[in-house]
Amino acid sequence: MLASVLIVALAAVGLAVVRPGPLAGWLGGEDSRTAAARSPEPPPPAVLAGADGNAPLPTPEGVRAALEPLVRAAALGDRVNVSVADVTTGQALYGSGQDAPTVPASVTKLATGVAVLAARGPAYRIPTRAVAGAAPGEVVLVGGGDPTLAVDKNGFYPGAARLDDLAAQVRKALGGTAPTTVTVDSSLFTGPVYGPGWDSDIPTGGFGAAITALMTDGARRDPVEARRTEEAMNHAAERVPQPDLTAGRQFAKLLGLSGAAAEVKRGTAPADSGASAAGSPAPGTELGRVESLPMVRLVDIMISDSDNVIAEAMARQVALAKGKPGSFAGGAAATDQVLGELGLPADEISLADGSGLSRTNRISPSLLTDLITLAGNGSHPDLAAIFGGLPVGGWSGTLDERYQASVTKAGAGVVRAKTGTLSGVNAIAGLVTTADGRLLTFAVLTDRTPDTLDETRQALDRITSALAGCGCR
Repeated sequence: MLASVLIVALAAVGLAVVRPGPLAGWLGGEDSRTAAARSPEPPPPAVLAGADGNAPLPTPEGVRAALEPLVRAAALGDRVNVSVADVTTGQALYGSGQDAPTVPASVTKLATGVAVLAARGPAYRIPTRAVAGAAPGEVVLVGGGDPTLAVDKNGFYPGAARLDDLAAQVRKALGGTAPTTVTVDSSLFTGPVYGPGWDSDIPTGGFGAAITALMTDGARRDPVEARRTEEAMNHAAERVPQPDLTAGRQFAKLLGLSGAAAEVKRGTAPADSGASAAGSPAPGTELGRVESLPMVRLVDIMISDSDNVIAEAMARQVALAKGKPGSFAGGAAATDQVLGELGLPADEISLADGSGLSRTNRISPSLLTDLITLAGNGSHPDLAAIFGGLPVGGWSGTLDERYQASVTKAGAGVVRAKTGTLSGVNAIAGLVTTADGRLLTFAVLTDRTPDTLDETRQALDRITSALAGCGCR
């Protein structure tokens, strides 16, 4: 998987990412004799141009001439900070306020993704465990911080770990002992469940949730409905106020408990003593375990869907890997530490959360282009997984409906980037292949924009499309 991500992200050997053609018959879903009688499928069209490792490097003068008229667009407001650099060499090609701390919104997730890939590694999986409690028949559900955990096959995130699988393991491990109560241990995460600097409507607006170490389906109240309406609602969904207790009640029902027995309480799992008890597992004995999707996939989802709940869980994984509290403050401090260890200018980033919902976050555009260059130049192969989930201009994610106008169409299929949006804040950072085939990184952050969202986004897209459409020499 990581090798595939590297090829997709860097186009290191000149390959292009393609949009799949018609899917009928590709996955063995129809009779092969019927498929063979049909005309061959047309070749899939390219949607992300491959880079040419020998392409000429744009000049700073050429990039300046292409961009300076565009960064002064009224729709971008009076504070537009920009950085452009070459991925292969790291050479800075253009800067305007490039070192200025700026509100990044969801572009923050690039820093969170790089930090968690560096701290945990792309293959790491988050465990959710069940252990024997202190009382006979008590089962303690221990959250490890997996935000994608599902109840059953109808979960929101495809391929996620499931509570029904864990419940089956528990019943087998208990043997003749019937479960009597469920306790939830969500103590791995500490501190406030809502982030500092979050807008007042985040807890109820559907884009954020209470961040706890145990939850199912990103705390969505109805994952099936959320999946059905995902596109129309732009990923917003109603969330439960106490995700850990909700998950515990769901688990209790899967264990066959009902009525008062299905009610759960918070507690702490007993330590595993290693002792055995006749007829029932000793307190602390692990009764079952399920594991999340690998970290590389969680980062993909976080970036492609701009999933704020996953982002906050990822920041806490950075904290735990660095021996810090699993909290907003711990995640921010650990992210800063990891970026510094990677040689990035950590003094140009100040975070309060991992998702970018906080208006107190600050990141400089040059830190973002340095970060993307580090992930893309081959010096840290694990970090290249950050590019797998980046939306493609005019095709996927938050860029699906952008780059459609005549003044921006040069960026369609050529720009791959993370966007960020809060009221008054609009940002974009990622990769672009020039007309000559040179791979560049860019970051454009604006945090004093007028109330003209469509015009502001098109102004941002014109900047990146200008890079795509020129050799800039």
